[in-house]
Amino acid sequence: MVDPRNLFEGSFMGDASRIADDTRLECKICWYVYDPDQGDPVWQIPPGTPFSALPEHWKCPECDGPREQFMVLHD
Repeated sequence: MVDPRNLFEGSFMGDASRIADDTRLECKICWYVYDPDQGDPVWQIPPGTPFSALPEHWKCPECDGPREQFMVLHD
């Protein structure tokens, strides 16, 4: 489990109630953006998959950062 003291303000922190199905999130380490409209071909996540529906073991496909440390993008 990720220590909450190591998270940035706006981090997902595993709380699916904080995000809508179309919310894009950004990795705080490498700035990779998970876009539900695109999915994630590296992890074979189909387009249309919301961030909250990603498997628990999913990590950033660019740097292996944990999903809890992704930050909500407010467009």
